[in-house]
Amino acid sequence: MSQDQDYYLLLGVPRNASESEIKSAYRKLALKYHPDRNPGNPEAEEKFKKINSAYEVLSDSEKRSLYDQFGQEGVAGGGRQGPFGPGGFGGGTADFGDLFGSIFEDMFNAGAGGGGRSRARRGADLKHDIEISLEEAHTGVSVPIEYDRTDLCDNCKGSGAQPGHEPKRCPSCKGTGRIQRVVGFFALTEPCPECGGAGEKIDVPCFECRGSGKQKKQVKMTVKVPPGVDHGTTLRISGAGDSGGRRSESGDLFVEVHVKAHPHFDREGDDLIYKLSLTFPQAAMGCDTEVPTIEGQRTHIEIPPGTQHGWTYRMPNKGMNRLGLKRKGDMRVVVKVEVPRHLSPRQKELLEELAKSLAEEPPENKDGSFFKKVFGS
Repeated sequence: MSQDQDYYLLLGVPRNASESEIKSAYRKLALKYHPDRNPGNPEAEEKFKKINSAYEVLSDSEKRSLYDQFGQEGVAGGGRQGPFGPGGFGGGTADFGDLFGSIFEDMFNAGAGGGGRSRARRGADLKHDIEISLEEAHTGVSVPIEYDRTDLCDNCKGSGAQPGHEPKRCPSCKGTGRIQRVVGFFALTEPCPECGGAGEKIDVPCFECRGSGKQKKQVKMTVKVPPGVDHGTTLRISGAGDSGGRRSESGDLFVEVHVKAHPHFDREGDDLIYKLSLTFPQAAMGCDTEVPTIEGQRTHIEIPPGTQHGWTYRMPNKGMNRLGLKRKGDMRVVVKVEVPRHLSPRQKELLEELAKSLAEEPPENKDGSFFKKVFGS
């Protein structure tokens, strides 16, 4: 028996293939050789007829048994028509869509929980901005907020029908909320246009929400900002967004945190930067001083003699709280040596004497005093 005569060889499956294997192989071949995909190709059309005939027999357990015993003689003139109608594809593209529609129906309804009524659309997410201080970002804070969201109507409790009148099953989709539409040789499932996917129709709409089942409401709530948040951190509050209706989830509320600039501290990750201003004598001779911390206290720091501009002193565990951790960042004290802009004659005289006593002058000042260029003459 040639390949074109052997139904198993036509579909490319072994003789002990299961029903699912036969169906899967047929789908692939039917999609490949279908006339709609091969217009004007008589060879593809003939091949399509043969694989359709093979599937007609092998998909029927009784016909398959007869075929296995007697070959094509045993099923000649069989009574059941194939999935494409008499002669192989008399049913046209709509029938082809019926065969493959289940694949796409599974895809489009994956989120609908399987069969039955399709799940209504989830409510929209909302966004709200809050502003806090650096100290509040360090310790954490509870921030009261107000915003508008779509919620279930108080009058109809989200049904959309005036109290005393119940929604009725949609006659178009029979309450499933879905209809099947054929596009080319695919059968696609989409929300019912008559009921909007709800599966129900309302004869007497609610007077308050006009049948939508929803209404705008102002919401007051408190947002808990955890310790260690940074500028731009977004907090998600599940279910605080717009309502999706009685049979669906509400969206979420996303709260974006904005941390105000601090007058004394800069932030780099979990570290805090404090710029300590020192006079030239303090930097040269060293000194004891105090610096503030983010907790509002002051801590002692010793500046060694000869400290240069930009010298950094690291204070472990004095920085920001780390989000979700018990540890803290560090505080880095960066020295900024302040050079006076205006000097009295006596101050200039003293600095000139200092320069002479140090017996050194920067190379860029060979034509005059270093201090003349810095402070003026």
